[in-house]
Amino acid sequence: MNAIPANADARLRPVAASERIETMDVLRGFALVGILLMNIEGMAGPLFASFTGLDPALSGADRVADALIYIFVQGKFYTLFSLLFGMGFAVMSSRAEARGQPFAGVYWRRSLVLLVIGAIHGLLIWSGDILLMYALLSFLLLAFRNVSTRWLPWLAGLAYVASSGMMMLIGLLGTVSQLDPAAAAQWNQEMAKAGAEMNAMLEAQRHAYGSGTYLEAVAQRARDVGFMLSNLLFIGPTVFGMFLFGTWFVTSGAIAAPNGHPRLFACLRWGALPLGLALMLLSFRMEPTSRFDNINLHSSTAFAASSIGSVLMAFGYLGWIVKGVQSAASAPLLHWLAPAGRMALTNYLMQSIVCTLIFNGYGLGYLDQLSRAWQVPFVFGLFLIQVLYSRWWLSRFRFGPAEWVWRSLTYLRAQPMRPSPVSA
Repeated sequence: MNAIPANADARLRPVAASERIETMDVLRGFALVGILLMNIEGMAGPLFASFTGLDPALSGADRVADALIYIFVQGKFYTLFSLLFGMGFAVMSSRAEARGQPFAGVYWRRSLVLLVIGAIHGLLIWSGDILLMYALLSFLLLAFRNVSTRWLPWLAGLAYVASSGMMMLIGLLGTVSQLDPAAAAQWNQEMAKAGAEMNAMLEAQRHAYGSGTYLEAVAQRARDVGFMLSNLLFIGPTVFGMFLFGTWFVTSGAIAAPNGHPRLFACLRWGALPLGLALMLLSFRMEPTSRFDNINLHSSTAFAASSIGSVLMAFGYLGWIVKGVQSAASAPLLHWLAPAGRMALTNYLMQSIVCTLIFNGYGLGYLDQLSRAWQVPFVFGLFLIQVLYSRWWLSRFRFGPAEWVWRSLTYLRAQPMRPSPVSA
């Protein structure tokens, strides 16, 4: 990480352009396109339809696109985004410590503002929001601020696999229940009830987002967000584990000075990525389509393989992006992603705004009309526009619009938007 000049203003403030770790911005830009590839299925159709893996009703190019996105994208980029969130926390914490400034108050405000942004996004724009969960879990990070760098990866790994462990226990319970007729009948009844409820919610989403008014869509989003938060116990550990991994990448110096950690990044490229892909293919072979009414040891094992495979692939992607940034051949192309990464919050919100206005009934009303295969070029076209817009915007301003709001409220003063000679 760049050293802070001795004559720098000791007051805690947003990171200046000259202090930024550009690899992190490139990674954020890369993660943004993956996030949109992952989210587009739940934007162009009912949200819950994107949770089931391969859609068995698809054929031809649509089926191929669905399978490839599930194997190479689904679950990999929200974990990478979570990793970057943890990196951002560690950078902010280390800068506060270097200046001898109190950190907790500023960080609490930062998380509270993000909580409000996430609530607005989830309720008024798109219910697949991840920011609300990030904000809620971010408060826990303060408790791990002074944990030794040596222990962070172990704690992160334990947190991440906790969700898989819980699913395996539930799956084991489901399988064991089949040994007793009375227990099996009760279990199957509960599973059928859960499946019927999920299918009913899926159809409610199709109606509210496909042909409902804006107020009907907001009401449905409130129900969706409530459901998502009710599953925090299962999703939260994976996200928080990635927060801790991200913190380790900063405190260890690995992300700021990757040249000093060649073995680590080589292991991510040539070890984590192939192993993660193998686990994803195993999961896909075991259970390509998840069912809401069928939880047993077989399905939970497939879930665990997918979850662990996803994080390993995310680390592999990280390793290759870091390698690409260091390469003279690929660095110029990858650096084009950095401005989009510097405006990650703005671009994430704009993806939701644009897509909901295109697909929802109160907009153009194209829900369920963009085929799975055509969703891919749609995503890359929209993201290219965001990359170009981000470069144009940041050539004139210091922050993206949403970043400016977030930082101004965090630091309790309006941040200057025009770049200065010091911050440019």
